[in-house]
Amino acid sequence: MEKGGEAGGGRPEYSIIVPTYNERLNVALIVYLIFKHLPEAKFEIIIVDDGSPDGTQDIVKQLQQVYGEDRVLLRARPRKLGLGTAYMHGLKHASGEFVVIMDADLSHHPKYLPSFIRKQKETGADIVTGTRYVSNGGVHGWNLMRKLTSRGANVLAQTLLRPGASDLTGSFRLYKRSVLEDVISSCVSKGYVFQMEMIVRATRKGYHIEEVPITFVDRVFGISKLGGSEIVGYLKGLVYLLLTT
Repeated sequence: MEKGGEAGGGRPEYSIIVPTYNERLNVALIVYLIFKHLPEAKFEIIIVDDGSPDGTQDIVKQLQQVYGEDRVLLRARPRKLGLGTAYMHGLKHASGEFVVIMDADLSHHPKYLPSFIRKQKETGADIVTGTRYVSNGGVHGWNLMRKLTSRGANVLAQTLLRPGASDLTGSFRLYKRSVLEDVISSCVSKGYVFQMEMIVRATRKGYHIEEVPITFVDRVFGISKLGGSEIVGYLKGLVYLLLTT
């Protein structure tokens, strides 16, 4: 496999931030797929690992030997510190004019990245967000109860917050770097609520948001980190945003 590639020469245009925790079985595949689907783009991948005990960082170091430390950056933290702060940490090390945030567990397939980039270039959007809730979008691998829970949470948020995007809780997005820096500095939420607050704050600030349909695929390897505490946190976050935006 070639190291780097000609498309990576010079300063990257896109910084792809991928937070990880116990993603040893997924991280090599997600990195490979990003390179596969962006053969012409100038990009860097920033892995923000929260002290995974499963050897995730060792795999990332091996990937650096394959693709180059300038293309795959490991920016580790000592322990789990939250999803929102992971993005902030990655942003500090980003060089690109645009920043993509995506999950490491393959629920966000890199095949959609060209569509995100194309949509931004065509519309000049400040934010391009993936959505499960428009034509050609969807979810694969969830049981009926989880689908109903997710859809219900999204409808509730849409009704109360009117965020200007059809998928409020999705986390597969492309931002202009300056926009992400502005919006992220306004957010106080942690965990999964952070994504919801980001898009609501962006709407309130008047940023141009476009959407790309995606199919969200439940993780193949590893254990989902979404549990009862995250659902309670989501409801608390919804109330907070209702009162403050």
